[in-house]
Amino acid sequence: MKILIHLLVSTVAILIATYLIPGTVITITGAVVLAIVLGIINVFIKPVVKLITLPLTIVTLGIFSLVINALFILLAAAIVPGFSIAGFWTAFWFSIVLSLINAFFNLFQDKAEM
Repeated sequence: MKILIHLLVSTVAILIATYLIPGTVITITGAVVLAIVLGIINVFIKPVVKLITLPLTIVTLGIFSLVINALFILLAAAIVPGFSIAGFWTAFWFSIVLSLINAFFNLFQDKAEM
């Protein structure tokens, strides 16, 4: 049940971020698929990439992790049909807005579990 709630929250966050960031286009089914693909990327690929790029992330005081997130959004856009993004900077801002929206929703989700 927790996974379905997280999937729903991620889908809504993706739809809101798409609405807020110009240069992104997505369908509703594309948002669900994108939430699943981003979840898979975050579980399997992200830890390996973070470990490999750790020295660069430390030198840039964590800013490089924003670049990594944007690259993962571009990767997901190449995989998911029904989701297109204009370029790197659009993906960069999309990943920041998506992270902020997810953090906001998780505040309420954590309080509901208490």
